[in-house]
Amino acid sequence: MKLPRSLLVCLALVAAFSATTAQAQLKPKSGTGLSAPATPSAPAPATSPAARPGATAPSAQIPGNAAKEEEGKLAAAGWLVLLDRRDWGTAWETTASMFRAAVPLSAWMDGIPKMREPLGKLIERTPTESVYKTTLQGKPDGEYVSVVFQSKFEGKEAEEVVTTVRDTDGRWRVTGYVPPQ
Repeated sequence: MKLPRSLLVCLALVAAFSATTAQAQLKPKSGTGLSAPATPSAPAPATSPAARPGATAPSAQIPGNAAKEEEGKLAAAGWLVLLDRRDWGTAWETTASMFRAAVPLSAWMDGIPKMREPLGKLIERTPTESVYKTTLQGKPDGEYVSVVFQSKFEGKEAEEVVTTVRDTDGRWRVTGYVPPQ
């Protein structure tokens, strides 16, 4: 199937922006997709983050920011609900200013339905990992939280990665999204 140019542009913008955001936020596990240490509210992994070579717990990276991490995680989960409801316009309007500057509304409105509709309805979603950082490669210093969600749709099970930033108004807003592949 040949995709329209506007969809390809949107997908390229979202993928490039989100992949940079996610890669900078989450440490990859060897041989698997993106990963980060589990949060205190998530079930402990079989191998603790400290036991993995090169991995550190979020508290070791930036002490005392569990509340900020939780706020970012809640913002990410709330934004995904907008996508689940197919409220594409509101989802775009509520993203961070840097996201809206990188992804024009017209490209978003053309591309996101085509990425999400094949998945079908959401069955369940669980945040499995998250990390808080103050720097993000290629982005201005700030406060960022990336969250990995394990999502089950009618059409497939997959990971979704959402990165939030404390925006200029002080609220946590989405600045990156890596949709299910």
